[in-house]
Amino acid sequence: MEFLIVCPLALIAGFVDAIAGGGGLISLPAYFFAGLSAHAAIATNKLSSTLGTAVACVRYALFGYMVKRFVVVGVACGLAGSAVGANLALLADSTALMVFMLAALPPVAALVFRAKDLNRFSEHPLPPCRALLATGAIALAVGVYDGFYGPGTGTILMLLLTALGRQDVKCAAGTTKAINLATNAAALAVFLASGQVLVGLGLAAAAFNIAGNWLGSAFFDKKGALILRPIMLLVMVLFAGKLLADLFV
Repeated sequence: MEFLIVCPLALIAGFVDAIAGGGGLISLPAYFFAGLSAHAAIATNKLSSTLGTAVACVRYALFGYMVKRFVVVGVACGLAGSAVGANLALLADSTALMVFMLAALPPVAALVFRAKDLNRFSEHPLPPCRALLATGAIALAVGVYDGFYGPGTGTILMLLLTALGRQDVKCAAGTTKAINLATNAAALAVFLASGQVLVGLGLAAAAFNIAGNWLGSAFFDKKGALILRPIMLLVMVLFAGKLLADLFV
């Protein structure tokens, strides 16, 4: 029953994640529905999502979406931010962060809704040094959030890298995938060491998640920004639902 519940949703999550990030908003609840404890669900989901993201990363690199300087700076700052966030999570009240994220979602959704073409932000690119600084600052800030809480990280990165970093949509997608892979892999190593991962279920879900990421990355290569906007709006609705559920359920 666990496999029947988790695997189909892992496929859908991989497809969504490859296009706009936020696949964890679909896959993580699947593990809870299957009856796993919170620690086991988060840890096992990290195994399947990390392997799926790795496939999307390779695909985006082959498509030529990854700009080396942005990827290197983004990964380094993302890992640093994730480490800080993980330590803050041990000290801070997560409820305050969830309330903040709920308050921030409406203006972010308005930005996506009004930006019919997210590539318009890249029509006036930043100078090279400022672009690298912007990428590093965004990766560091979102990395802190990813280490502290996590859901919706890919979507937030995509938005900020396009709107503030002025990267075109495909470059931002490549940078996002690289950062996500690095932070996911670091967290997975911790979970594996702690023995929380259900490896059999995680690998089965990973196969479906990889298939979803493969299909999603190919679809994104053909449709690009046209499909990105509605998927991002869907992810943000799911994100808001998860935040509300975490707060009140």
